[in-house]
Amino acid sequence: MLNKIDNKSLQIIFAYFLIYVVWGSTYYFIGYALNDFPPFLLGAVRFSIAGVILLAWRYYKGVNVFEKSLVKKSAVSGLVLLFIDMAVIMLAQSYVTSSLVAIIASSTTIWILLLDFPMWKKNFRNPFTIVGIVIGFLGVLMLYLEQYLNENITSLHNTGIYILIFGCISWAVGTLYTKYFSMREANTDAFSGAAWQMIFASAMFWIFSLWRGELATVDVKTISTSSWASVFYLIIFGSIFAYTAYIWLLKVRPAAEVATHAYVNPVIAIIIGVTLGKELVTGIQIGGLVLILTSVTLVQLNKQRLVRK
Repeated sequence: MLNKIDNKSLQIIFAYFLIYVVWGSTYYFIGYALNDFPPFLLGAVRFSIAGVILLAWRYYKGVNVFEKSLVKKSAVSGLVLLFIDMAVIMLAQSYVTSSLVAIIASSTTIWILLLDFPMWKKNFRNPFTIVGIVIGFLGVLMLYLEQYLNENITSLHNTGIYILIFGCISWAVGTLYTKYFSMREANTDAFSGAAWQMIFASAMFWIFSLWRGELATVDVKTISTSSWASVFYLIIFGSIFAYTAYIWLLKVRPAAEVATHAYVNPVIAIIIGVTLGKELVTGIQIGGLVLILTSVTLVQLNKQRLVRK
């Protein structure tokens, strides 16, 4: 059986592992790094270092990383896909736990399915897909409803949820732009594109960090070793490996399929958040998550059925 799996298939499997498992773990490390880093400064440091390293590697490999069209399109993707979403996630984790951030972020797949207009005919040709999306929305609704049933939830907590919803929509729009515009040409280097996206996103993070005066609030000597280790993990595994894998997968796989990482990430985030971070997850949140996972299962089963036909 293994002999029948070609290199391309192995690359796809490994890429999905990165965006499913590794990306799911980054929610916890973001929360940990935020103990010592302001949100925009964290994004600035993370993406500027990751982007420069990745771009230097592609330049060393002989890739034309300064191709004008690639740079321009990557600038848009970097701002809409990476900057807005990651800024939202880091700001939200100032109000809510990493587990809840990951759970709400799972609605991204639903937004992509709804906004991917060129794929509507294929995605909605079968009732299984429609039922799956409806169940997914019910799951997300349960996650939001829990916040209002809990009288101890503060207005700041709700603020974190509202900006997360905006971030999910922005990520969906950025994903589809990257799929159909930034990475549309077959010869476009996904790694260079990801590098430029991180560099442009980091520029915005630096601007907002300086504007908010975050540098003045940080004493490098007081930053813990654990926070530095979290930043290192986010740079290497979260950005250089996982984010690049995401951009590459958008070139070779349907956007709605790639976006299923948003359903798996909460599971990983919850496991890590509960075991390492001692975070609490309510029964309603678990129920909502089960509905969301059920919805993506129905969608994927429908895709497999169509492929067999």
